Amino acid sequence: MQHDAPNSALTELGFARRGKRMGLLLGVVGLVSVPASGGAGMAPPAAGRHRGIAANAPWVSFYGSAQQAGDLERLAATFRLINIDADPDSGNFTPAQIRTLKAGGRNTVLSYLNLGSCERSRRYFTRAPAGLVPCGRNRAAQLGAYPGFPDEVWMNPGNPDQQRLILEYVAPRLAATGVDGFFLDNLEIVEHGPRGKGTGGACDSACVSGALALVARLRRAFPDLAIVMQNATGPTTREAVVGGVPFPRLIDGISREEVYAPRYDRDAESELMAWKRLGLSVGGKPFSITTLDYVGSCSQRRRARAVYDRSRAHGFSPYATISSANQDRVCDWRM
Repeated sequence: MQHDAPNSALTELGFARRGKRMGLLLGVVGLVSVPASGGAGMAPPAAGRHRGIAANAPWVSFYGSAQQAGDLERLAATFRLINIDADPDSGNFTPAQIRTLKAGGRNTVLSYLNLGSCERSRRYFTRAPAGLVPCGRNRAAQLGAYPGFPDEVWMNPGNPDQQRLILEYVAPRLAATGVDGFFLDNLEIVEHGPRGKGTGGACDSACVSGALALVARLRRAFPDLAIVMQNATGPTTREAVVGGVPFPRLIDGISREEVYAPRYDRDAESELMAWKRLGLSVGGKPFSITTLDYVGSCSQRRRARAVYDRSRAHGFSPYATISSANQDRVCDWRM
């Protein structure tokens, strides 16, 4: 699955501080266990013609603007999987610049899509087209403040108005920029439980089933686009069935933060290994598993090397950057 770049000195591709990117009622959703022993007994994936991620290494997550990125052709030549913030309201990237990143189809370009919380800085926090409810006015969906990230509010992904906002407005506008798919964030809300576990965002069974249903609706609405889920890699998603379809078959990959840095998380690594054992593929392409770790700066080459070595030893594709809240540079490690 990995296609590693040659070794060379660390370089930085120049970059806008963004906030943390963790960013229609479906009806009754059945949640039942899926055999954890492998993918052989699962139903075939409902893949569109262009679904899947051809290569996930090297990969990069960057939430600045094209101007801050600098040489886009160089960026496109360096990475095969590129995660950006393509929100049209941010002005980060034009469709033409996204085409440059895609390099004629060689690369997969995803856009950040926040499903579990909503940032106050987003235009759709305060404004939405007629008939839709912006995040800030949808008090019924607001679950609580996001500790440590004052720009964000936890949102209930199962709330019908919140689902309509995502499905009818936010996601279609991202897709219209020409990206190849979505990088889903803050779905770890499904693991918070009805008491929140100190996160500020409690999520009961209806919230959980609604979140999984929202991903299923995204898949139905965008059958040809890739979907990568960040975090939420435990059994709540891995063993779920939504509308008769195993949840893992709805997505094209997973990514996990802070597996190896700033500190090693054995449970997170074990969860990624459990996904790997499912033996998934999408349209003949390997199911993507990436890690996103934080080493403090793009000068921490020795620390990044340790992260890359540990991630690759398990068959994952690594990327290391500054911090979750400060992905304002591309650390082009060339490892």
